[in-house]
This record gives sequence, structure tokens and C-alpha cells, in this order.
Amino acid sequence: MATPHVVGILGGMGPAAGADFVRLFVQACGEHLRRQGLPVSDQAYPEHWLAQVPVPDRSMALDRPHSGGHQPLEPMLQAMGRLAALGATTVAVACNTAHAWHSQLQARFPQVEVLHVAQEVARSLAARGVGRVGLLATQGTYRTGLYDQALREAGLQCCIPDAPGRERLMQGIYQGVKAGNLALARQCFSEVARALADQHGVSTLVLGCTEIPLGLDATAGLDGMALVDPAALLARALAEKAYAAGG
Repeated sequence: MATPHVVGILGGMGPAAGADFVRLFVQACGEHLRRQGLPVSDQAYPEHWLAQVPVPDRSMALDRPHSGGHQPLEPMLQAMGRLAALGATTVAVACNTAHAWHSQLQARFPQVEVLHVAQEVARSLAARGVGRVGLLATQGTYRTGLYDQALREAGLQCCIPDAPGRERLMQGIYQGVKAGNLALARQCFSEVARALADQHGVSTLVLGCTEIPLGLDATAGLDGMALVDPAALLARALAEKAYAAGG
């Protein structure tokens, strides 16, 4: 087997989501090796680097785009520079809302491919024949239309919660997962998920914030719902890039 490419993960948004993304990436690498009929060993995994840096709040920055030091782009660029210096040829950003700055990251580092989470999700769902999905995400992700555009271009309809539902999601993210209260997070996320399914009749939910899968799973009373974790799809795409020919 050829030596895999070096890849990078831009994390820290929040730290638990970045650490969990590494787990998903290692899992995706093992699955790739087994699909290819290759032996799974320590030495078969690609060199990968996690830049776990403190980054200002993404949703708040989108609310206040001229707040100077409270903007996340500069620390993300610094982290990208470190990953590029370590030889990363492809980078995954372990935060959905941070993809609002995807074009700036890609433009500053043209030698590194920066994967786009919404495009990976849209491609995967379209290939499965899904026509309509519900989106659980941050206010910043809703505001930027990050998933709306990618899903629409792939021929999918995107349904979102009402205003109180979106606020309830933010409570689950900030007072729940980020504060270590997973019981509160599960309650908030499952309430909004059930309401979205009842209102729009969707049976597929995109968990469009890396913190949401940490507080919501198939045991949360969501029988019959398909939960799509964008981080898992992004990790799979990063694994495929790591093992791509020419490494």
C-alpha cells in the first residue's frame, strides 16, 4: 500500500467536538482499509494532525461581523498555517458554523484542500435518494444558509425549526453540551427534532452542529428517524483523501 497523504483537522470549536472528530476519522480509516481488503494495523493509519485552538464563538461573530478581536477567522488561519507547515494536503474543519469562512480559508491556502461539510452531506443524501430533510443547527448556520444552498443544489428540500425551536437548540448547545450537561442537551435536541418531524413530516434529520450528536442519538425517543451526522461524513471524506492515489 502506498504511503497515505498527511491530513489535518481544524478543531477547538468546541474542544469536545474536535476530539470526537478524531475518533470518527480513525473509525473511517479502519472502515476504508477493510473495504479495500487491506490489513488494519497501527502502521496503516495516515499521519494526521489536530489543531485544537481556542476560536471565538462563530455564531456570535456572525451576529457582530465588525467586532475585531472577537472574530474567528484569524485564529483559524493561524491553525491552518500550522497544519500546512506539518504537510497536510487536505484539512477538515470540525465545526459546521465555521464553514461560513470556508472560502477565506481555501483562498489563503490554495495548496491545501479544505473540505466543505455541507457539500459532503448533500452528496451523500442525494446518492441515497433522500428528497427532504430537517436541519438541526446553530443560529449562525441557519443565518448563513450554509446547508440550504448545498442541499438545494443537490435537489433536496431543507426544513428548519421555528424561532423558539432554534433558541431551544442553542440552549442545548451552550447550556447543555458545552457546559457538560448532556441530560439538558438531550432534552432540548429531542424536543426540537420531534417538533420538526411532526410539522414537516421529515424522517431524516441532519445534525448540523458538531455538538448535537454528542447529546442526541437514536435512543432519544426518535423512532423511525434517520439521524445524519455531518461530522461522520466529513471524517469519511477526509479518510478517502488520505488514502487517495498518489500519496
